Amino acid sequence: MIALHEDNIIDRMIGGLPQKERAELKHRYGSLTLEPEKLKFIDRMVADSRDVALNHTAGLSLPQQVQMALFSLFQLIDNDDSYRTSVMKIVHDRLKATLDGLGIEPEIGPLFAAYYGIVDFEFWMRRYGGDDVVQFMKDHYHPLDIVYRLAADHAMVLLNGGGFDAADWSVRISFANLDDDVYDDIGRAVRAVARTYVEACRFSSQNGSPGEHKK
Repeated sequence: MIALHEDNIIDRMIGGLPQKERAELKHRYGSLTLEPEKLKFIDRMVADSRDVALNHTAGLSLPQQVQMALFSLFQLIDNDDSYRTSVMKIVHDRLKATLDGLGIEPEIGPLFAAYYGIVDFEFWMRRYGGDDVVQFMKDHYHPLDIVYRLAADHAMVLLNGGGFDAADWSVRISFANLDDDVYDDIGRAVRAVARTYVEACRFSSQNGSPGEHKK
């Protein structure tokens, strides 16, 4: 166990590091906070103990720790991997349903876990809508417009992929926490949002730019 005074010399020493070292630290802890230079040393230690990327697992409650221990023990006695195989089938079926809703058939590598998925909206729109629609979309809308439209028009809450080091014009889908029959609806909803941009682009080319949607 480690305890530090709220006002300690280590935090002050970190703040006084040369610019090069502070830039490296900002890059390392940038995924944790919008102001990584203000991150306390003790919080950096917690993050480092989980390789930073797994920092969100810090501070698990006792019931969560017990549950994780039970999962680990169960994995040890699942000799034929039947449980893991069945769970993986569930998320891969949900992935397929989403792709069916999107109307695409990408090549999925054997190492894709299908726990989360990123829909690169710009890439998809460029392929199915064309470069003109993509440029119009980027000129007149904010990347978050996608998730707002999904929430407002389709009652679906997805996250913007930019927060997960993906493309700004992307959305992240979790295949682990919704009912199976929802995922094809998600795919169709994303297509519906895409159609609104296509229609707005066509309207603009005929009647002028839709100023109310400008950034």
